[in-house]
Amino acid sequence: MTAAESDNAAVITQNFVDELAARAREAEELRRLPDATLDAAAASGFFELLAPKRFGGREAKFPAILDPIRRMAHGCVSSAWTLGFYSLHNWLLALFPEQAQIEASAARPFLCPAPLAPTGRGTPVEGGVRLSGRWSWATGVMGGNWIMVGAVCGPADGLYPALALLPASEITIDDVWHTEGMRATGSNDVVITDAPVADHRLVRSADINSGSAPGSALHDATTYRWPLVPALALAASMPALGAAERATALYADRLEGRILYEGGASQQDKPIARAHLGQARVRLRALRGLLDDTVAEIEGLLDAGVPVAVGVRADARLAAAHIVRESRSIIADLVHASGGSVHFTDHPMQRLKRDIDVLSGHVIFDYDTTRELAGSTALGLKTPRTALL
Repeated sequence: MTAAESDNAAVITQNFVDELAARAREAEELRRLPDATLDAAAASGFFELLAPKRFGGREAKFPAILDPIRRMAHGCVSSAWTLGFYSLHNWLLALFPEQAQIEASAARPFLCPAPLAPTGRGTPVEGGVRLSGRWSWATGVMGGNWIMVGAVCGPADGLYPALALLPASEITIDDVWHTEGMRATGSNDVVITDAPVADHRLVRSADINSGSAPGSALHDATTYRWPLVPALALAASMPALGAAERATALYADRLEGRILYEGGASQQDKPIARAHLGQARVRLRALRGLLDDTVAEIEGLLDAGVPVAVGVRADARLAAAHIVRESRSIIADLVHASGGSVHFTDHPMQRLKRDIDVLSGHVIFDYDTTRELAGSTALGLKTPRTALL
């Protein structure tokens, strides 16, 4: 990690992580982030990491967001996921036309949920579209002041998927988020009915996916030339990796103090118990190495002014899916090896498992699909036009 990267990572302190852990149960019961968490995150400068300098942000390299998200998950996975997406969506705003950025950046902090699936319809009108639809999985919507949604726009003979940017006053929230895990994300449904969206608040999905959106030319930084899917997938995988690291630390702490019912010995005296710890640690090292390699490849291409090819994007999405799959497996193995007491609701291990079980269901981490796409691009085969790459 460079000195600049270390400085950016330091916006999230250990004290902040400890506060997330202390509020984890409250956040879960609220089914949204507590105001204290949002206030502390805003004060830390975390939301500004990827925001452009011209709007008061730090304009850090894109990977600067990854380590803070991972470490926040040591305190609360749901909070790390939600805060991470808020910060990521400050980056996404920087891909819109300049006028949209000026308008939305007036809200500090800019807290913007972004359900990206194009489940809405933008019907052309003079100067923009009229937008209607329903969107699920709107992480952070309970605390948002703006929103981005995916929609199919244009005339019937010229449809194109796009992202639309609207103030939160234009939406209705449907309280549907009653889940076994990731409860504090408040990922409720959003309904929009015939809302006006000006042209400058639209950006085509194809331009975002390829790293050639309007904002990528507006700001002189490689940060805004990262293609969307690798950026989204890698950032979203960090709460899983952080959760697996935290589960491993909790398991190690339990070994010395846990006395086994059969035999009355300390669990750490059992060779298989120590083997579980050693295996978890080496699997985590492998995942961190995969992450570093994936990020370095994309950063190297961008620094050289080379477009990020579809094969590289497919490999990055697979890397993120693999990080989540392995992290979930590590947690499951350690929970199984920890005995029944970790399933009490006051033990953090059970929340880690519930959160990652829900987190891993995100479409971006579909392991079968990501493996197939990566294999297809490696062979030079065409991928479906609708593939998330």
